Amino acid sequence: MKKKLLAMLISVATLSMALAGCGAAPAGDTAAAPAADSAAPAETPEGGIRLVNNKVEVDAGLKKLAEAYEAETGVPVVIESLGGGIDTQATLKGYYQADNMPDIFVFEGDLQYPTWEGLLADLSDEAWVSDTEAEYVADGKVYGFPTTTEAIGLAYNSDILAKAGVDPKSITGPESMRAAFETIDAKKDELGLTAVLGYYTESSQLWWSPGQHVFGTYFDSGLARDDTTYIDLFKDGGKLDMDRALPWAEMVTLFNEFTDPAGVSGTYDAQVLGFASGKYAFVTQGSWIGATLVNDDKDAYEAAGSFEVGMIPYAFIEGQDTILTNSPNWWGVYKDGNVEEAKKFLAWCAADDGGQEILAKDCGFISPYASNTHAADDPFAKTIADYTSAGKTSSWHWLSMKEGIGQNATGVVFQDYAMGNFPDAKTFLDTLQQVCTNYYAN
Repeated sequence: MKKKLLAMLISVATLSMALAGCGAAPAGDTAAAPAADSAAPAETPEGGIRLVNNKVEVDAGLKKLAEAYEAETGVPVVIESLGGGIDTQATLKGYYQADNMPDIFVFEGDLQYPTWEGLLADLSDEAWVSDTEAEYVADGKVYGFPTTTEAIGLAYNSDILAKAGVDPKSITGPESMRAAFETIDAKKDELGLTAVLGYYTESSQLWWSPGQHVFGTYFDSGLARDDTTYIDLFKDGGKLDMDRALPWAEMVTLFNEFTDPAGVSGTYDAQVLGFASGKYAFVTQGSWIGATLVNDDKDAYEAAGSFEVGMIPYAFIEGQDTILTNSPNWWGVYKDGNVEEAKKFLAWCAADDGGQEILAKDCGFISPYASNTHAADDPFAKTIADYTSAGKTSSWHWLSMKEGIGQNATGVVFQDYAMGNFPDAKTFLDTLQQVCTNYYAN
């Protein structure tokens, strides 16, 4: 297994990434570096543990967490935050080569698990596993501890829907979704809307939104978190199940009908600003935009009334009642490190009230644990918590698609359809199927 890792250290594929909100890549989008970075590792006290984190913006919060844990248990926890141009995974590979791995380190799911396969401790028997649906699982075993949750659903402005007389809970399938859109569209001028929906399809920079996230709702909407039926089919040569895919394509057609036409060439920033400004009742972005609403777009959001937000499922089939949630990354435990103390620390993070409060309030993490009672200061925190506690979440699996397909294939098809280059949903779907089949064949 070490030979496998060392081989991967020699040649690491470079992925394109789309950045959004707080300088981070949304919902699992990532980039791998071609070579290991050099960084001086932090020193670990005797009997303590070391954790490598990839988000410098939460460094202070994690250090506060570590201090609280040491005060309670006497076990020191060293937080080593890498960022600001340092590639975390490349640095970790350098640490591995130097036999200086941390006890806990961050990895981004399916894209990075193959690098560390065989080097992660099995966490399947840990108590916190039964308190979350966001653990990272491979080959039937748990290898990743989730720290926060991101969600994908059709985000909405609660104030606009209330003024239009539309109850978001009434939108349970394609017919009620169309009815809601039509109702809001008829009142567009009095509501001060540019469009009912901010659905952006520009494919050179924003390919990941339609080409991965909206496409990803076809794979997972309404399904149990461990149901991989449609992504498994897709991985077998890019195949789509047409009975499921056609109503999904018809939902995309609805989006094209009611979106802002500027979306075919607009930017991510423009899309989120339009929603923050109260110009769209709905937007096809995930919970990560919450940070943008209260930070970069704060003035526009406050001018629009600091409205409450929510999400409805992408219900392209009647009765689909789940939003897609996942952790954008996980903490793994190095199997040759201080495993038992690392496990105890993770257990404390998941179950201790004080630890959960620090993760929520100081790190801004939206807890993936059902027993958690602390909410992050994020507009979407309550929505995610409500769906999670109700057991109404599906996982997402688009990261299992063939590398580069969103950027190089599917994203362009969505933009072409939005530009009017296909006459109907069936033609769009047939084209998408052909493009995906060809991509997998090459």
